[in-house]
Amino acid sequence: MSEDTDTVREAVRARYASAALAVTRRDATPAATAACCGPSDGADAAADCCGPAFVDESLVFGAALYDPESTGALPQAAVLASLGCGNPTAVADLRPGETVLDLGSGGGIDVLLSARRVGPTGFAYGVDMTDEMLDLARANAAAAHAENVEFRKGTIEDLPLPDAGIDVVISNCVINLSTDKPAVLREMFRVLVAGGRVGVSDVVAENQLSPAERAARGSHVGCIAGALSVEEYTNELGRAGFEQVSVSLTHEVAPGMHGAIVRAVKPLDAV
Repeated sequence: MSEDTDTVREAVRARYASAALAVTRRDATPAATAACCGPSDGADAAADCCGPAFVDESLVFGAALYDPESTGALPQAAVLASLGCGNPTAVADLRPGETVLDLGSGGGIDVLLSARRVGPTGFAYGVDMTDEMLDLARANAAAAHAENVEFRKGTIEDLPLPDAGIDVVISNCVINLSTDKPAVLREMFRVLVAGGRVGVSDVVAENQLSPAERAARGSHVGCIAGALSVEEYTNELGRAGFEQVSVSLTHEVAPGMHGAIVRAVKPLDAV
C-alpha cells in the first residue's frame, strides 16, 4: 500500500473503532453514533471528519434509514452502531437458504437482518477490518441468538473467503471508503456464484462533480471525498465483469452527493 492509502485506511479504522467503543461504553446516543463519521471528540474533530455541515447527518446516515419494525428485535448496540447510508437488506431480495456477505459489517446490523431473511438454511458472513467492530458484532450476534452468522477480519479489497461461494453481496456505505474500489469490485465478482447478485448502499457523486469538488464536501473518512460518480461506478462494475448494473439515487447527503442503491449481477456463464 502507498503511504496515502495507509493513512486513509488507518483514519477509517480509527474512526470506526471509536464508534464501536462509544457504543460498547453505552455513553453514546443514536444521534451521536448514527452519523457516517461516528462520534467525534469535539466540534473541531467533527469538522475535520465531515467538512461543512451541509445536512443533518442523523437523518441521512445510520439507524434512521431502517424501518423500526425490522430493527426492533435486534440488540440496541447493533442499531446504535449503524453508520451506513441506506438499508441494503431492504433491496437485496434475500431468499431463504442463500449465503450473504456484508462488506464492512461494522456492528452487525445488516448481517443480523440478512440472517433472519435467509433463515436457518441460509448463512450470513460479515467482513470488517476493525477489531473493535468485530468484537461488538460478535457480541450482538450472541445477544440475538443468531447461529447462522460469522464475522471475519479482513479488508474488502482482499476478502477472506473462497471463490464462488456467495449468493448475494451487500454493503452499507463502505465501498466509498476504499482507496482501491476496482479491487473491491473484482473481489465481489470473485466470491459470488455465477448468477450471484450485488445489492449495496453507497455514497455516489453526480457526474459533473470533480474529485476536488467531492473532497470539498467532506473528508474521505466522512464517506464523501472518496465517492465514485454514477458513471464511474457503472463503468467500474462493467469492467469487473458484472451485468444488469444500475445505480439509483435515494437521498442527498451533501450538494451533488447522494446515498444510492447499487445493483449488479454476475453472469451465469462467468467462470
